[in-house]
Amino acid sequence: MSLKGLIGVSLDTITPSRETARRLIAAVARQIVDARIEAVSSETRFCSAYTAIRMLADLGLHANGYRALTSRPGHHYTAIQTLPLTLGVDARTVVRLDYLRKQRNVTEYSGDLVSDLYGDRKSVV
Repeated sequence: MSLKGLIGVSLDTITPSRETARRLIAAVARQIVDARIEAVSSETRFCSAYTAIRMLADLGLHANGYRALTSRPGHHYTAIQTLPLTLGVDARTVVRLDYLRKQRNVTEYSGDLVSDLYGDRKSVV
């Protein structure tokens, strides 16, 4: 897979901007702070942590002159799968991050509870 090969399919080219990169980094920091708030549900904390990961993947694309086409399905998948090319993330980590993406989808679209890494359901009560 190459980033150029994904242009028009799941990526678009952009001109990288230090200001956009700065805003993304600040947003990631806010999401991490939110993910650490114990007074909210596990699902809310998980979604904030996942959003921080996805934003970092978006930052990797941005720094390389690309953005995921949000008008097409799978833009989160694309951002995560391109991490080896944009930020040098190893394949094993990408597999784990993709698992988190799938868990986020289950949580967001079905209202299911967040699973821990071993598949046990965690109560939010």
